[in-house]
Amino acid sequence: MATKKTTTKAKVPTKSVATAPKAVKKPAVKKTSAVKKTTVTKKAPAKSPAPVQVTPEQRYRMVEQAAYYLAEKSGFQGDPAAIWVQAEKDVAAQIAAGRL
Repeated sequence: MATKKTTTKAKVPTKSVATAPKAVKKPAVKKTSAVKKTTVTKKAPAKSPAPVQVTPEQRYRMVEQAAYYLAEKSGFQGDPAAIWVQAEKDVAAQIAAGRL
């Protein structure tokens, strides 16, 4: 068998032509999911105001004053006991709501 001889040609320098700058490779970007997790802080439910501590004497004076204004509003016509009971209900509601 005969072996094939290969010849190498000498490299001839070529004229330099203006070459375009090499493209800059962008840094790899890590892909993340489209949905970002957010931390949701729960707000404490609105607390109703604590009932105000009222002494029995203060409560009596408030009922007395409320009864007077209710009686005055009706022209001092009506049952005094019913007006007093209504005044007690009104004062109790105001104390429970903390609106004093």
